[in-house]
Amino acid sequence: MDREAVGTAGLGRLHVEVRQDGRTAVLTPAGELDHHTADLLSEPLGAAVDAGVKRLVIDCSELEFCDSTGLNVLLGARLRAEAAGGEVLLAAMRPTVARVFEITGAEAVFTIYDALDQALQE
Repeated sequence: MDREAVGTAGLGRLHVEVRQDGRTAVLTPAGELDHHTADLLSEPLGAAVDAGVKRLVIDCSELEFCDSTGLNVLLGARLRAEAAGGEVLLAAMRPTVARVFEITGAEAVFTIYDALDQALQE
């Protein structure tokens, strides 16, 4: 598995790790995904789609916060991946992040797994 740290922003409020697991790109954002940090996740998501990766898994286990800008990044990545014949899956959401998806109805458009292992086994 190749691992690459993408970067941090907003006084270290978000760090994104990207790794390959077979045919799947796994992105692990750690910290707060918001207006100030959204590009740190948006850029590697776009790069993965541009590189032809068809399966992207977002490991949300270390994501502490997600606002509407972060949600839009994930929704945009989903649309872009699907247009290229791929998919974006979410895994291991913390309750506070899951609540944002529940309130907005975004949970209905994503496949969400309780654990990263489950998403990788599909």
